[in-house]
Amino acid sequence: MSLLNVDNLSVRIGGVTPVDGVSFSIDAGESFVLLGESGSGKSMTALAITRLLPSGGHITAGDILFDGQQLQFLPESGMRRLRGSGMAMIFQEPQTSLNPVMTIGEQIAEALPPGSSRAAQRAEVIRLLDEVGIPNPQTRLHSYPFELSGGQKQRAMIAQALAGQPKLLIADEPTTALDVTLQAQILELIRRLARERAMSLLMITHDLGVARHMADKVGIMYAGQLVETLPVGKGRGIEQAFHPYTLKLMDAVPNLNRAGARLAAIPGRVPPLDQPFHGCRFADRCEHAFSPCAGTPPAWTALGQGHAVRCHLTAVSDARSKPEKAVAATVIPPGQETVLKVRDLEVTFIQRTGQLFGKQRIRAVDGISFDLAGSETLALVGESGCGKTTAVKAILGLTPVTHGEVILDGQRVSGLSERQFKPHRKLAQIVFQDPYSSLNPRMRVGDILMEGMSALDVDAPSSREAAIASLLEKVGLPQDTAFKYPHEFSGGQRQRIAIARALAVKPRVLICDEPTSALDVSVQAQILNLLVDLQREEGLAMVFITHNLAAVGYLAHRVAVMKEGKIVETGATRDILTRPQHPYTQGLLAAVI
Repeated sequence: MSLLNVDNLSVRIGGVTPVDGVSFSIDAGESFVLLGESGSGKSMTALAITRLLPSGGHITAGDILFDGQQLQFLPESGMRRLRGSGMAMIFQEPQTSLNPVMTIGEQIAEALPPGSSRAAQRAEVIRLLDEVGIPNPQTRLHSYPFELSGGQKQRAMIAQALAGQPKLLIADEPTTALDVTLQAQILELIRRLARERAMSLLMITHDLGVARHMADKVGIMYAGQLVETLPVGKGRGIEQAFHPYTLKLMDAVPNLNRAGARLAAIPGRVPPLDQPFHGCRFADRCEHAFSPCAGTPPAWTALGQGHAVRCHLTAVSDARSKPEKAVAATVIPPGQETVLKVRDLEVTFIQRTGQLFGKQRIRAVDGISFDLAGSETLALVGESGCGKTTAVKAILGLTPVTHGEVILDGQRVSGLSERQFKPHRKLAQIVFQDPYSSLNPRMRVGDILMEGMSALDVDAPSSREAAIASLLEKVGLPQDTAFKYPHEFSGGQRQRIAIARALAVKPRVLICDEPTSALDVSVQAQILNLLVDLQREEGLAMVFITHNLAAVGYLAHRVAVMKEGKIVETGATRDILTRPQHPYTQGLLAAVI
């Protein structure tokens, strides 16, 4: 029996239709995963179901039937009673979803059914915190969000969602910013709780691994529509997909076996949803498009066993697209010249203990050493908090070095003052994780690229504009990009701008700190292809910080595994990923979804 039935749902916000004729159902105790690129309408579908659409948004067509009630016409008072007890939602970013001025216990207690005493509420909050795996729940209920780690914040969000004992849990990208071990823990927690409570699950993700791990059924969304639905499990998987879009998403996933070949990135981007569509919405990006695709909307075709697809190719005999063959190798072997040497690097911070005048020394980086050759990529991997980012900040002179040496291009740069370090700063540049916050929103792109060149005296002033035009072409952006602001670009385009900014000063070493973690799989493929191309053309040495071990297998020559400030295992990528020796590395690989 269906707990949730969504039939021909359409949503309008201003002049945009982000959800257009979406239909699916979720049975009691069933897990349904919505998969697709950013902008495809996944989150807006969930917000429509919960009646939490942004200002100006409204449902224009369709029915939402939940546990026997029609939701689209239910008054807000009825929806308030339903949210929490009937359905609850876990949002993508717990840092912004939790109230920073309320304790975790107070926020969970707010979601409990009314009528119980304060003592009963406290006992229930402690039970919920314990159920989601937060240690010392009697103490932690008094903690504020900033006092919790990323994984603990997400667990607290899950506890808050479970407080009303919902029948349907909606999870919107609940593991996007988490490392592999935390992701595995959170997903297993959600699965266990759903099973124990006989709770249905609607999960939104762009991660195919999460979809494989969590789903009973998968719905693939593109440009506001579902284009394919298929069952997963019991001998069937997402590999049985038919639609060219779904297959392209799978071909874009990096792994060790694809090292040396370009990833099958999907050209173009999701079309804007403020326009009328006359044919297949994927036609402009589909290599298999033929005459009916441009002018006739495809109808649904049942392929059996709950599998259905919206594609004209079903009318063509065996038209299913096949995985692309590996094309010419692009990952080049490292050179012989060492451009970066790190010897016994230590970084120590002083932290207050909470007692009067009490302090303790925290060794964030504890004696790490490695060399990096030209055209070589070293992947630094490990859980959040292991010291990866602190180590590269020390290499860049952004964090003081407590002990040890950093030698860049033959010059010892550790221990230098800011004035002394400045001539060497252009030797190593960084691309940060978040392209939204790493670019100045008040500056045009051309000025952003020019800033570093001027500050570090790169090229003659008269030639810098031509250099900027060449940089933009190199990273795959049109020349008029220089005259626009960062907010006018997508996430992948902003990351290309961030890479261009780093290259503007002609570095020998490029440090990439989680450069693809916030990107869709198709955009991730474009950025990884770009990094490989740039390394080949420029001879760049790269330090690649990530918790995405699939990207490590595709991109890196060597891997260094960090734990609690130390490198516990290092070696060639294939050796580390296929024959790990250290128990910690084995645990990281075992946690990969």
